[in-house]
Amino acid sequence: MKPSTQLKVNASTNNHQTTTKIMVSKIIEKGLNSQIVSESESSQYYLAMASWTETQGFNGVAQFLYTHSDEERIHMLKLVKYVNERGGHAVIPALKAPPIKFTSLKVVFENLLNHEIKVSQQINELVEICLREKDYTTHNFLQWYVAEQIEEEALARLIMDKIKLIGDDKGGLYLFDRDITGLSASTSEGGAEKKGGK
Repeated sequence: MKPSTQLKVNASTNNHQTTTKIMVSKIIEKGLNSQIVSESESSQYYLAMASWTETQGFNGVAQFLYTHSDEERIHMLKLVKYVNERGGHAVIPALKAPPIKFTSLKVVFENLLNHEIKVSQQINELVEICLREKDYTTHNFLQWYVAEQIEEEALARLIMDKIKLIGDDKGGLYLFDRDITGLSASTSEGGAEKKGGK
């Protein structure tokens, strides 16, 4: 083989190698797209909660929920980028309108906790699919979501415990609204310390 021919073959092989992607399977792609829907719905749901609590004078709670809504959107974007990077197609979903009004602050956080439990179950099901399909790359990627859900559920349960203790006491609700942002920050820092200590 002539040197010039050898160079052409090598160039062709290198081009092929750089354009080849390890494709995500259709089953995994479908599961990840379903999770994109779930994270998008979470963001919208918490945004609706934030808007309602703000109109009720709970500005601290509203800020907490606005932040929570933003975080869920980041979770969604992380999934979108991952699917596309793995050679799939992340589909941006149409969403149903979330509730406009809530009957009480307690109901808001009951709904939030139940929603976080639902999302945790969905993540666990997706992890199980990855193991069944032997997609260890996606399984590893999803461990961040597993850890995140543990923290979010723990925070939601802590908040619910505090609201149950406060009951209908207006003074207690005032202090809760004032302190919730700090509660969120301290819980997150605790989770970060645990991760760092592993």
